[in-house]
Amino acid sequence: MTKLAICPGSFDPVTYGHLDIIQRGAKIFDEVIVAVFNNQSKSPLFTVEERVKLLEESTKDIVNVRVDSCNGLLMDYAKSQNAQAVLRGLRAVTDFEYEMQITSMNRKLNEEIETFFMMTNNQYSFLSSSMVKEVAKYNANVSDLVPFIVEQALRKKYNHL
Repeated sequence: MTKLAICPGSFDPVTYGHLDIIQRGAKIFDEVIVAVFNNQSKSPLFTVEERVKLLEESTKDIVNVRVDSCNGLLMDYAKSQNAQAVLRGLRAVTDFEYEMQITSMNRKLNEEIETFFMMTNNQYSFLSSSMVKEVAKYNANVSDLVPFIVEQALRKKYNHL
């Protein structure tokens, strides 16, 4: 049986921290679907379509990764894709507390789908999409935080081209 994991997130925008988890997850699972969700509690800079395109370009060299988007519940989406697992990254203890609540709810919704946590590489432990956006807004160098295509998209959004 093919082991399929869903790596969900808002990815607004995708960072090297996200890509670290995706690449490492792709070595463990037969297939990883990176699922872009629209988090209602956030005001995204990029549309879902833009985020999907940035992720597709950023993961194009990882053969067993595909990118998709979803508006509903993660567990419903995972079931519709016949996924066995959800893949999540952790940066710090604060992430763990938040992720534990989400995982508990997800298990209540579908106890057949396991959640796998991976610790982010130490060099990305401070990194978040909101931090990248804040720094990019002031035209600071983000080239070591995000792929070139994302850096260019941020410059365009903030009229720094």
